[in-house]
Amino acid sequence: MNQHLVTSGEGELEQADREAVQRVRDAYDELKRQMARIIVGQEQVIEQLLIALFSRGHCILEGVPGLAKTLMISTLSKCLALEFSRIQFTPDLMPSDITGTEVIEENRTTGQREFRFLPGPLFANVILADEINRTPPKTQAALLEAMQERQVTVGRVRHPLPDPFFVLATQNPIEQEGTYPLPEAQQDRFMFKVFVRYPSYREEFEIARRTTALLQEEITPVLDGRQILELQQLVRRVPVSDHVINYTLALVRQTRVGELGVPDFVQEWLSWGAGPRAVQYLILGSKARALLYGRGHVQIEDIQALAKPVLRHRLVTNFTAASEGVTPDTVVDRLLKITPTRENELTQDPRFQKIFAA
Repeated sequence: MNQHLVTSGEGELEQADREAVQRVRDAYDELKRQMARIIVGQEQVIEQLLIALFSRGHCILEGVPGLAKTLMISTLSKCLALEFSRIQFTPDLMPSDITGTEVIEENRTTGQREFRFLPGPLFANVILADEINRTPPKTQAALLEAMQERQVTVGRVRHPLPDPFFVLATQNPIEQEGTYPLPEAQQDRFMFKVFVRYPSYREEFEIARRTTALLQEEITPVLDGRQILELQQLVRRVPVSDHVINYTLALVRQTRVGELGVPDFVQEWLSWGAGPRAVQYLILGSKARALLYGRGHVQIEDIQALAKPVLRHRLVTNFTAASEGVTPDTVVDRLLKITPTRENELTQDPRFQKIFAA
């Protein structure tokens, strides 16, 4: 896979790079076909998971029990020929239970006792952290440290995690008693927060038909670990225009309460807005989405498509919003409507001039 996206003076990709983009598009289409053998529907969820994986990000999945979240993740790992590990988070889970621990063994050659590291379930490519909000903060912090540093430290020894390394943490929106919700600052480490919703009638009909019959589908791997690493490098080479960056900044900076140019409804509904990491993930995710759609450049529509999964867990609503039934997605919808997409409209609007001058 070509890792160098070279553009001509007019921003068009050269022939070799167009072929690389087309190979990514073909791989994405094949991934969807393989996933559809096991998973019915959930196309948007699968797309967002792949975008996060190819951007070297991590995801929070939120949905009620029984929506095939675990099956979806394990199927995805098979399609990508990656090692999958599921960790069921419980109130008694300790950090060493997921990172690994050192044990003392006797060396039969020398007769001396030595420490040997036994890797925990974190040492895999795709990690499903099931119900992360049901384990104490100490264990949550161990997982988040591994996500950020891509290594674990036991004693004084650092143990690198495999690459690629992709964490999917699930949360159950019901039965919140006895849980340890992730603080907003820790949620910010996740690239996306993805909602897994109920299937449509036709999808649920197909689920009922498939899962109650003697039907077994085989999954054929589409990409391996080396190809995924190459694709992750390719994503970062996708060009993005200054206008798209300005649009992204305008969108995110409007969420920051108390700043210049912030809309009145944001001041009314939000306590805190999104930080710079939201801008980084929006642009990086949009680069990956552009490749999956067969394009070698980022468009405004890519930013708009990823605005909700990137921003929804970074916006803290207040009591006024809760009393009016306003969610972070509601705020993002309003922001998308009032933010101009044309460059001259964006730069000439007095309110956005204040935002850009801040």
